Amino acid sequence: MKTLLVIRHAKSSWDLATLNDFDRSLNERGKKDAPVMAQRLLDRKIDINIFVSSPAKRAKKTAALFCSIYKKDKEQIIFVPALYHASLNTFFEVVTQLNDDYNCVAIFSHNPVITEFVNQLVENVTIENMPTCGAFAVKTSITKWKEFSTSKKELLFFDYPKAG
Repeated sequence: MKTLLVIRHAKSSWDLATLNDFDRSLNERGKKDAPVMAQRLLDRKIDINIFVSSPAKRAKKTAALFCSIYKKDKEQIIFVPALYHASLNTFFEVVTQLNDDYNCVAIFSHNPVITEFVNQLVENVTIENMPTCGAFAVKTSITKWKEFSTSKKELLFFDYPKAG
């Protein structure tokens, strides 16, 4: 059994319009929402084994805040450059290349493709727009991540800051 959590980075700051998109940080709401969402996952007894993130500053900080709540070392976050401006295929490639020792993985990335990705995972489930710091969780009865793309997946939950 494998569980995948797809998490959009928390709300980012637009204070510096000249700042490169990759370097945008979280705004105050984002810094508040990420720990709250991480705690909600803990409250659901979601035991994340590894955190995988886009290296963009806002995704990196979101993943680090989740690590803090999970009492995990943020130095263990796996940064995958391809998750920044990813394609749909990139998401599937990243997941199918995960280490099979990990049964529960959280991936932090960006819109618009993160919305497209979650809409590919479960039949008859459509998300109009993955909200910032939203968490979409699926489980599948596989033992190897390379089987993920073709496996039947079940929605565990979809949660986001304004839902609670």
